[in-house]
Amino acid sequence: MSLLLGGRSARVVERFLAHRVATAGLLVLGLIAVTVVILPLLIPFDPNRTNLDQIFLAPSPQHPFGTDSLGRDLGLRMAHGGRISLAVGILTVAIAASLGTVVGAVAGFYGGLLDTILMRFVDMMLSFPRLFLLILASVLLRDSPIPSFLVIVVLLGSLSWMSVARIVRSSVLSLKERQFVEAARSIGATGFNLLWSHLLPNSLAPVIVAATLGVGSAIIAESTLSFLGLGIQPPTASWGNLLKDAQSDMQIAPWTAIFPGLAIFLTVVSVNFVGDALRDALDPRHSH
Repeated sequence: MSLLLGGRSARVVERFLAHRVATAGLLVLGLIAVTVVILPLLIPFDPNRTNLDQIFLAPSPQHPFGTDSLGRDLGLRMAHGGRISLAVGILTVAIAASLGTVVGAVAGFYGGLLDTILMRFVDMMLSFPRLFLLILASVLLRDSPIPSFLVIVVLLGSLSWMSVARIVRSSVLSLKERQFVEAARSIGATGFNLLWSHLLPNSLAPVIVAATLGVGSAIIAESTLSFLGLGIQPPTASWGNLLKDAQSDMQIAPWTAIFPGLAIFLTVVSVNFVGDALRDALDPRHSH
């Protein structure tokens, strides 16, 4: 039976809530998510609208996060940019977790030559420096008619699934020897049904942990590319390109760098705390 079902789910929640730092991280993530979703709806102004009479205004009640070099409200641009950065993180992980789960499950379940081929492919993918490949692909696709958001999501997702594949493969190899799998076989479960209905549900716990931690990595990767000018392209805001825009303005308007940097820091640290707590909470060795 899955670790996520029945009475065990209550124990998982209890063990997670015992991690006070992770609980605080979850609250911070919730606050950030609500802010980036709700704030642009409450303040229906164009975040790209310039106002040259309000250049580099310091934080004030009218502009709590100040304004940038074109007089745009930084708080509003951070909210819109947060939507982009969080969406990149979540969609990247969705792609990576899906690809990794399929590859790992097939390799672990069928074994033999197919397992060898798939795992050598995983090793080959892991041997390439991801940042170099991201930069190269971003440069090659810069003039593509595909929106930069989709390009970044697909690139990050297609270069982030290998660790999930290894985790799922190991889990499936271990679970294949369990008694409940033998029992399922004895009542006629075979092939895809056995894999889908019995093995994959019991492999979800480590995938959830890896996916949670992967959100932070994806946000950092997107921010890095945008900071280098190869990610989300202006005027669309993301936390990464807000930092890039702030490079030349830090001495006269430090808030243009501090607030986007703080948003990235709080989000990534909170995600990592939540991921670590989930790892402990979903650990079957702590089930009793």
